[in-house]
Amino acid sequence: MSTAEELKRATIARVDRIADELIAASDHLFHHPEIGYEEFESVALLREMLGKHGISSEAGVAGLPTAFQADLGGKAARPRIAILGEYDALPEIGHGCGHNIIGTSAVGAAIALKDVIPDLPGSAVLFGTPCEESTAQGAGGKVPMVEQGLFDEVDAAIMMHPSRQNLMSISGSLAGRGFDMEFFGKSAHAAAAPHEGINALDAVIQTFNSVNALRQHLKPDVRIHGVITHGGGAVNVVPAFATCRFRVRSATDDYRDEVVEKVLRAAEAAAQSVGATFKYNEYANPYDVFVPNRSLNGVFKANLEALGVQMDDKPREEGKGSTDFGRVSQRMPSSCAALSIAGPEVQGHSVEFAEATMTELGHQVLLNSAKAMAMTVIDLIVDPALLEAAKEEHGSAE
Repeated sequence: MSTAEELKRATIARVDRIADELIAASDHLFHHPEIGYEEFESVALLREMLGKHGISSEAGVAGLPTAFQADLGGKAARPRIAILGEYDALPEIGHGCGHNIIGTSAVGAAIALKDVIPDLPGSAVLFGTPCEESTAQGAGGKVPMVEQGLFDEVDAAIMMHPSRQNLMSISGSLAGRGFDMEFFGKSAHAAAAPHEGINALDAVIQTFNSVNALRQHLKPDVRIHGVITHGGGAVNVVPAFATCRFRVRSATDDYRDEVVEKVLRAAEAAAQSVGATFKYNEYANPYDVFVPNRSLNGVFKANLEALGVQMDDKPREEGKGSTDFGRVSQRMPSSCAALSIAGPEVQGHSVEFAEATMTELGHQVLLNSAKAMAMTVIDLIVDPALLEAAKEEHGSAE
């Protein structure tokens, strides 16, 4: 039987042989961005790549048309390691979060493992996870995938994310929930008979004012951000209908939920203050806090460093986002490598960050990620002590 190092060298060589194909796929996703739950062309491309290399996959898992699963096999069912890929884009900006690299690198790792997996005393699976960005109804595709049991037979999960710094996920994420709010008033002529109208837009504006007043009395980790999604039509008509969307985040799941109740009460009070009625819809799945696993991070980091990637020990800045990977991490040891495709002057969720995925550095990050994830799967299956340490740490964090 080949040693772990020999198997790793084989996966590295495999990624190098398909490098042009992986880069072309990532660049294609850049040029053809699709938002959450509309990633049909992206999924077709990624699954076609898998099929070309002899890996079968199933689309529509967990009842999500743009989710897919590819079982890579192995000598034994367990331990089973999951590689996660994302591929949804942001409206107008495109792949400003670099998901074209995430999805393509995950596929690259799966292809790299195909020839060596028969020698491993375990198995691996690739999950294509849609709508990580909170842009569509039911956003957070990993949540239903977890809740419907796709991860029940998985022992650990890994993925990567483009960033502005090379850093393992050590500080968690913000828990997040999102709401669409609707306010219903009464139309009237805004000049001739404004007293006969009920201004729904005023209720929306008052909601924003109330939320802004609330900020003074919240913990500093809280983030509340919103947009007006409909404010009326003609300026000379009292708006009878207005809508807004809010996202609430916090460093803990419990405090997130506490702040959500405050925001919803503020919206209800705003509606009552102008005589309007109010209803809301939670448009996204709850994004739970990500639970980092230092043991698993250490394995992943060592493989990145073996490829020549210089990893940082601590973040340059304290800002955090939210991810539906949080739900996965609360069920099993999980690790995400943030790898730099641009300098600190380039903001995430921007057109410039999307363009960075097409650079030489972006392409190198894609290839290094595919290699390191495949290498990490090998380590976790070949050396039971590594996975056991990760599980013990995860258990103590619960």
